[in-house]
Amino acid sequence: MKKNMGTIDRLIRIVIALVVAGLYYAKVIDGTLAIVLLILSAVFVLTSLVGYCPLYTPLKINTGAKK
Repeated sequence: MKKNMGTIDRLIRIVIALVVAGLYYAKVIDGTLAIVLLILSAVFVLTSLVGYCPLYTPLKINTGAKK
């Protein structure tokens, strides 16, 4: 897997995941919506740590540095 995510993209995903976790902790979101958003947040964090987004490959998106 070649990395296809840039630093800004990775930081945005982590911030979104932290916001969702904060909303869940503050009980602003709950139920099915909370579960779906928490799973999506976990995927965001995982892809940010790896630096590879599988959805970007078929769409031919690369937010990383240009060579």
